[in-house]
Amino acid sequence: MMDNVSVMTVFTLSGLNGTANHRVTLFCLTLLCYCVIWLINVTIIVAVIVDKSLHEPMYIFLCNLCINGLYGTSGFYPKFLMDLLSPSHVISYTGCLLQGFVIHSSACGDFTILALMAYDRYMAICRPLVYHSVMTKQRVCLLVFLTWLLPLYLMFMSTITTARSTLCGSHIPKIYCANWFIGKLACSMSIANIVIPYFGIGIYLSHAIFVVWTYMFLTKTCVKSKKNRRKFVQTCVPHLCSVVNVVVSVFVDLMYMRFGSKELSQDLQNFMSIEFLLIPPIVNPLIYGFKMTKIRNRILSFACSLGWKVS
Repeated sequence: MMDNVSVMTVFTLSGLNGTANHRVTLFCLTLLCYCVIWLINVTIIVAVIVDKSLHEPMYIFLCNLCINGLYGTSGFYPKFLMDLLSPSHVISYTGCLLQGFVIHSSACGDFTILALMAYDRYMAICRPLVYHSVMTKQRVCLLVFLTWLLPLYLMFMSTITTARSTLCGSHIPKIYCANWFIGKLACSMSIANIVIPYFGIGIYLSHAIFVVWTYMFLTKTCVKSKKNRRKFVQTCVPHLCSVVNVVVSVFVDLMYMRFGSKELSQDLQNFMSIEFLLIPPIVNPLIYGFKMTKIRNRILSFACSLGWKVS
């Protein structure tokens, strides 16, 4: 093993060691999955951009959630597809840091965007009289900018801290790179290596607590009014499903990274690793596409117009 970061050039990934007999099948399924992710997310993004009636804060935030889903999956699927067709599973030192940065900044981005969407629903339902004066175009743009800046900054600091560590190994027991595993290869642990990951977890928890807090007020408000109950079912239920979906998926991955057992089968370990890169990017846009009337109608009208032109 190389014992100095200056000569560390590649990492080996071991998650696919036991899949030699099923590589082609896995490749086809993964490629299909990645195409579906692109199709449904791009459909939502285009629908929001093209239809001016969807240029409202709620839909703008949803558009950013879909963009973030494409951003995060782009850090995993292309490399994973290449690994499925390759006899050796290695990644360069720089590529490993970049992959970890993209994947985990995207996961953190999901939390920040969903927290922002919860705030938007709180203002729309609990404080409707001041909603339009608070959620102005300028403020929406600022909030969107901050929801992207926070996760990118946090993961940048984590990546810089990891990159400065002297490493005593090059083996990562996973199918993609994560700063947590790179940090475990460090010859000695610094305070920053310990503090920054847990600071990131603190950010996740603070966003989750904020969402719970907003839904406490939303529930109280909606119980009192039939109109608000309809709003809650129409716009809050899809958001709540997305929150549960993302929280459970990221929680499974965090628990696996910190307390993962070698007694688990490799296939189960791999699924736990990629759950947040597989389920939320597919389920979130589907939830909103089916449940939110404006988006559903826009997509259906677009599909009908295409069918009309073809015929």
